[in-house]
Amino acid sequence: MVDAKGRNMKCLTFFLMLPESVKSKSSKSSKKGNASGSPKLPPVCYEIITLRNKKKKMAADMFPTKTPAPATTTTVQQYQQQNLNNNNTIHNCNWQGLYSTIRERNSVMYNNELMADVHFVVGQPGKTQRLPGHRYVLAVGSSVFHAMFYGDLAKNDDEIHIPDVEPAAFLAMLKYIYCDEIDLSADTVLATLYSAKKYIVPHLARACVNFLETSLSAKNACVLLSQSCLFEEPELTQRCWEVIDAQAELALRSEGFCDIDYRTLKSILKRETLNAKEIVVFEAALSWAEAECQRQEVTLSTDHKRKVLGRAMYLIRIPTMALDDFANGAAQSGVLTLNETNDIFLWYTAAKKPELQFVSQPRKGLAPQRCHRFQSCAYRSNQWRYRGRCDSIQFAVDKRVFIAGFGLYGSSCGSTEYSAKIELKRQGVVMGQNLSKYLSDGSSNTFPVWFEYPVQIEPDTFYTASVVLDGNELSYFGQEGMTEVQCGKVTFQFQCSSDSTNGTGVQGGQIPEIIFYA
Repeated sequence: MVDAKGRNMKCLTFFLMLPESVKSKSSKSSKKGNASGSPKLPPVCYEIITLRNKKKKMAADMFPTKTPAPATTTTVQQYQQQNLNNNNTIHNCNWQGLYSTIRERNSVMYNNELMADVHFVVGQPGKTQRLPGHRYVLAVGSSVFHAMFYGDLAKNDDEIHIPDVEPAAFLAMLKYIYCDEIDLSADTVLATLYSAKKYIVPHLARACVNFLETSLSAKNACVLLSQSCLFEEPELTQRCWEVIDAQAELALRSEGFCDIDYRTLKSILKRETLNAKEIVVFEAALSWAEAECQRQEVTLSTDHKRKVLGRAMYLIRIPTMALDDFANGAAQSGVLTLNETNDIFLWYTAAKKPELQFVSQPRKGLAPQRCHRFQSCAYRSNQWRYRGRCDSIQFAVDKRVFIAGFGLYGSSCGSTEYSAKIELKRQGVVMGQNLSKYLSDGSSNTFPVWFEYPVQIEPDTFYTASVVLDGNELSYFGQEGMTEVQCGKVTFQFQCSSDSTNGTGVQGGQIPEIIFYA
């Protein structure tokens, strides 16, 4: 393109693409040129001539911008901490350049007022927290939020009240949606599970369930059983029952048992496989009744305790208690009527037993399983001797089980009583121990020695089983030991222990059996 004086105009397109600052500079320069008497040139042509007379430069070269420094760990952590505290004013106008991935840039928006187009008032009245959100990000992370913001019945409310979710749990869910991070703790995992279920965030819900399964113990099994039924998580429910059945007395005596709902109470009291004495079940029910009276804000009395227990009282198998337990415990508790007490005493003593509303059949409990690690046993005149030394072996399993005790060899010289101190350790930490006695009959049979309560052990971790025996110095001992034993659905692996000072190892020695529930 050529103007009237033959000047080249092919750079016009380039000029039009220049920043406004260049164009304004062009206008000012042309005015100055006119004032000094220089020939009049159209502003556009003047700028083009200037560019032709100099070394050609792009607009970015003429007006360079500072390249943003790469995001350092400190910078990222600073923004994340600001977001966590909801004090997240971003001072860097080019903060996007600090992050190389969309995941990192979305993380900056977590709990951030910047570009927030909705707010949530979360928590019960008096304990609320106002949290910012971004509709698009939330809708991408949850079908419930998508329906809430973009569905047919969507409302354009700037503020949404959520009184049934705890702020910490809602923040944990937002962190997952924005940052793809799962941040759970024992204090908030149940509330987070509720939030994830409510807003249909399935992967976060699954992570919550996994967290609960790994932290499951006799102390929290009853509470988690109640919650797992509420959240319809059958796998977690089954895990809870496994713990409650095997460690029933610990579970029933836990503080969490008193916090369960009435429906869960009834399901536990009628459980056929509870591995507990009936007096323990009775005492646990009374403890729950006391807590329920306090929840209902009624006077704590035997009448009110019986009233809150209702029909659940008849699920306690009082007639199966030992007579001493009944006479010294249940009969004097005050929660039984006089007629019930008399009828139960007659049940124990009379040939013609009265009809009872209570279940009179004992619970089946759990059948213990035995893992036998030797293929044969023997005895010799010079072994197996004890003298206070420790026999020890290490083992691991591929599934969670509950160790109830050990099977031990006895005397090879006739009937003898032994004193046995058994111990179960994990990485040097004592998980369970007991001191008891057992009577051997001179045979090569094994004799069980039990822990006070079954000990829960986790898969793929080696535990140390130890025993110190005091008794006849000569006993049977195992031979042809196996490094791996399949026992039902559980696989045991054995290895030697450095704690063993009496010769027991994988190939031979004491502790021929591990007694467990699975």
